Amino acid sequence: MSEFGSTAELVELPAPGPTAAETAAQLGCAVGAIANSLIFAVDGEPLLVLTSGAHRVDTRLLARLLGVGRKKIRRADPDFVLAVTGQEVGGVAPVGHPRPVRTLVDEALAGHEHVWAGAGMPHTVFRTTFAELVKLTGGESAVVADDEDKRDGGQPPAHRPGWVTSPPLA
Repeated sequence: MSEFGSTAELVELPAPGPTAAETAAQLGCAVGAIANSLIFAVDGEPLLVLTSGAHRVDTRLLARLLGVGRKKIRRADPDFVLAVTGQEVGGVAPVGHPRPVRTLVDEALAGHEHVWAGAGMPHTVFRTTFAELVKLTGGESAVVADDEDKRDGGQPPAHRPGWVTSPPLA
């Protein structure tokens, strides 16, 4: 992490955390402090969205933020993720990619003193802050879920179109 200007230390979890809740339980932190790394293809170009584990990305909102039609935004498949990040789904770090990737950092993460992000493998994470995450990634702070998303503990209704759910640290 030092090559990216961070003093954060890597933490190896006892087991991979396939969900934000499981990762948070292993770390003893709030699920909202988990920064999920989600890769999207926006009209064929990669986009990394670092979102709070307490809610889900609303692709309709992303489309409005990016000024594109919602159908132009697709969740990336594992091959695309590997090609873009050099890392496999399940542990994608917000940094260390072969080329810079446009990044949006969920403003909801700013509500936590510390956040935990993937460190390149399914069982590794690092502790950082919202401000450092924005700086490390060269990302843009953004709201990536609407207010309705935060109801019921951040669990979106299953029938709601445009929601993207995923394991953490993807």
